[in-house]
Amino acid sequence: MVTVTNEVIAAAKALAAGAPLEGLANVYAASFAASGGDKIAMVKDGSERKLLVVGGGALYAALEGNEAAEGNTRYKLCPLTHANRLALNDAFEYTKPRAIGTRMATIGLGDRLGLASSGHIKTVAGKNVRPILAQQSIRELTLTGRTYEDVLDAASYAVFQEGYRDGWGADGDHLKTTQDIEYALRLGFSMLTLDASEHIDNAAGSASDEEVARRYAELDAAYRERIENEYADRTFDIAGASIEVGRTALQRYALVYGEAVRFMVDIYRTYIATAGRAIDFEISIDETATPTDPAAHWFVANELKREGVAPYSMAPRFCGEFQKGIDYIGDIDQFERELSVHAAICDHFGYKLSVHSGSDKFSVFPLVAKYTNGRFHLKTAGTNWLEAVRTVARVNPSLYRRMHEYAAAHVEEALKYYHVTADFGKVKPLAEASDAELPEYMNEDNARQLIHITYGLLLTAKDETGASLFKDEFYATLRDRENDYEAALISHIGRHLDLLGK
Repeated sequence: MVTVTNEVIAAAKALAAGAPLEGLANVYAASFAASGGDKIAMVKDGSERKLLVVGGGALYAALEGNEAAEGNTRYKLCPLTHANRLALNDAFEYTKPRAIGTRMATIGLGDRLGLASSGHIKTVAGKNVRPILAQQSIRELTLTGRTYEDVLDAASYAVFQEGYRDGWGADGDHLKTTQDIEYALRLGFSMLTLDASEHIDNAAGSASDEEVARRYAELDAAYRERIENEYADRTFDIAGASIEVGRTALQRYALVYGEAVRFMVDIYRTYIATAGRAIDFEISIDETATPTDPAAHWFVANELKREGVAPYSMAPRFCGEFQKGIDYIGDIDQFERELSVHAAICDHFGYKLSVHSGSDKFSVFPLVAKYTNGRFHLKTAGTNWLEAVRTVARVNPSLYRRMHEYAAAHVEEALKYYHVTADFGKVKPLAEASDAELPEYMNEDNARQLIHITYGLLLTAKDETGASLFKDEFYATLRDRENDYEAALISHIGRHLDLLGK
């Protein structure tokens, strides 16, 4: 027999009667929606969120849960399962991800925990930007033990909880294989970020001019003749920029990016052009050893155009370093000069400039806003995890100390996946920090990167019995202190948007 709390009974009666929900502490009042004769809202049943539905109609029947009655009020209390998320999607279009398009600024808000999207929604609500709430790479799924179904479920339920109807996206991030692309599209992801890094010839990027000339001469003669006629020793004038493509540089671009362009074209024709629905198709050439100079960007963009590929956005690898969870490292003046041309190229070809590893790059945000005229895509992920850790450090210092110690002991394992230049020896020893000082670790770059890159290790660590070392307590703490975590996200991501002019 299922025990129902008095709070849930009161919520069911109010829902059935059409009474205001705002005064009920366990009800997420913004979630209220109606479908046919059914009324539904998100409620908290103890520490768990659930769907509460009354009415007996099609939605009521489709949702799986426990039925009960109180007087004349019959209701169903439903867990937040994958099947129930699909039923919710069928009833309410706004709970599905959709393509946002090239005219609106977007921010990717990777939520590795499945707990951040309500805070993200509160942050973007009313602003001239749309959230890509479900944004995860296959690497992130592997490191956290989640699936794309889990990611979509969490985002969709958060959208319902907050009653957010302005539109949101779901990004299959940094996908490299046809299998992963098919997986994301089959589930309804509205954005696909194609990672072409495995098709980019980094060796050609650093080879001598003589080696480049030798290898270039081995390429197909008709291809060489065409690109030389189109690009070699030419200057391309576009609004806001002038781009020169020298003959030697062209040879290098053909070697570095030629195979990648063919890969992009094949994926576009196979999956995007035939999808039967709008897909925001982003092309990533940022996770390579080769910085993308503006002329290289022009070459890739123009080659895609002649093949009929229309990207939603492109992510070049900018000069300097965009490391995880800290501000930009590099020459700001050079970055501004090159950014202005990258943005002009994007405008010329009709897509958005995308900035990857965009978390916490506060020094360059005003420049991104300026040169893109506020039309950009920015990806964040790890910073949302760090705000969760900051919250835990503030409210559960014992847990934070154990996580920090484990991260420090296992960071070498994480360095297999992430490039950072942090000096972990400069992190203040835990023994010297009071509990009140623990959140300050998230304000120090070396400590931020320590915790940032070890997220997968921390979330999957187990003791000798197979029990979670940290994950269960970490999640329980954040669920219990959801308002604190939301406030941290609103403040931190809000600072990103403020500097981006949103």
